[in-house]
Parts: sequence; structure tokens; C-alpha cells
Amino acid sequence: MASIFLRSLVFNVAFYVVLVALIIIALPTLVMPLPALLTVAHWWASASIFLMRVICNIKVEFRGVEKIPKGPLIVASKHQSMWETFALLPFFERPIFILKRELTWIPVFGLFLIKADMIAINRAAGARALMRMARRAGEVVRRGRQLVIFPEGTRTPVGAPPHYKSGVGLIYVDCGVACLPVALNSGLFWPRRTFMRYPGTLVVEFLDPLPAGLSRDEFLRRTREAIESATARLVEAGRLEQAKLFGRADGSAEA
Repeated sequence: MASIFLRSLVFNVAFYVVLVALIIIALPTLVMPLPALLTVAHWWASASIFLMRVICNIKVEFRGVEKIPKGPLIVASKHQSMWETFALLPFFERPIFILKRELTWIPVFGLFLIKADMIAINRAAGARALMRMARRAGEVVRRGRQLVIFPEGTRTPVGAPPHYKSGVGLIYVDCGVACLPVALNSGLFWPRRTFMRYPGTLVVEFLDPLPAGLSRDEFLRRTREAIESATARLVEAGRLEQAKLFGRADGSAEA
């Protein structure tokens, strides 16, 4: 574990050095068309995957990329780590995220979120904020963007009982477009609330898209079943791999 601690420390230093450098490089994009900013965001995702591999021995595998539809889309992803908030960006033409309002207050970084027209929500505002968010999400998706949303609303530890919010169902019904479920096991390798990074193979799996036109309840049921069953399979495989790497029976490395 001492080696993993040291690798994690080196990785985090390198990760934030690269992030600061890219923020500086991206400053001119605040007055440029959106694709310029998205290009720098793609560099961020690629750099993180490279650093994960060479420093932490974390391989990243993307499955089902061929299933990603073109054009307006809802992307409903499992959320176990900070990692997927930027690593999914390169797979979509004009992605937009729903995020908590406080992130837009971060100096400089928040300006990029505003420039990218991300949908910031005040979680304390209750049902009114949810309805405003759903209306705005529907508008931007109908204009051709891909909405990336985490149906549970926040990062959940590996193995925690899922709790899917109703908001994603409202957005789906209002948008009238297909939804791409996404499963992953990132929490085994980049857990929340710790700087530790554990070796193994991080897998993201794009699942079969759900068609437009389902009822809200049917959509929520099918989304949850698809994401949770695939995530459980990916987590089990990841734990088995870690068990071999760590030389112990449980293989669990989440914090």
C-alpha cells in the first residue's frame, strides 16, 4: 500500500499541475466559439487517462462506443467518481452537464462552466428549481446538444443502494429524444473523498439507447435496471482483478 500511496500522491500533484496549465491555456477560449473550449476540455480528459496509466497503473477501457447516437441526446450515467465528470466529454459533439450551482463560483474555472452554458441548479430551491432545470434542459437538447446527467444526483460509493431522482424522467419526457445509459466502475479506482488511486482496469460501458416516447415511470425503471445491472457486472470484474493485484481475497479498494 505504500507504493500505491506514493503513486497516488504523485498522480494528484501531476493532475492538478496539468489542470492549472490547461486553465491558463484555455483563457483565450472565453472569447472564442465553444468548440475551442471543448478542445481544451478533451485535452484534460486525455491527459488524465495518460497520467492514470503511467503513474497509477490504471487502464481505461471504453465499451459500446459504436452505440452512441448522433445529434440531440440524453446521456444518463452512473456517478461514482469525479473522473466521469470530464472523461465522458470527448465522446459527444456539444455536451452539456447539469451541475450544482456552487461549482460556477470557483474562480476562473466557474467562468468556463458559464461559457459552456452548463446548467447550474440550486439544490436548496426545491421543486421550482427542478422544473426550471427541466425546461432549460429540454430547450438546449432540442437545439442539438447532448445532455449528460447523473440520475442519482451525486457521487455514490461502490455498492451503495441506488437512489435515482425523478428529475431525469421529467427531462426525458420534455426533451423527446433517446437516452443513452452509461455504466462504469470508476469508484474502485478513483474513489470519492480520498486522493488514493488504485490500479486495475476502469471500464465505461455505453449501453443500448432507450427510445424516445416511453412513459416517465417506464423510462426510469428501464434506465435504472440497465445501469445498475451493467455496473454490478463491471464492479465485480474490477474487484476480481484487484484481488489478484493486491493478493488478497476481497480485492476491495474503495474508501
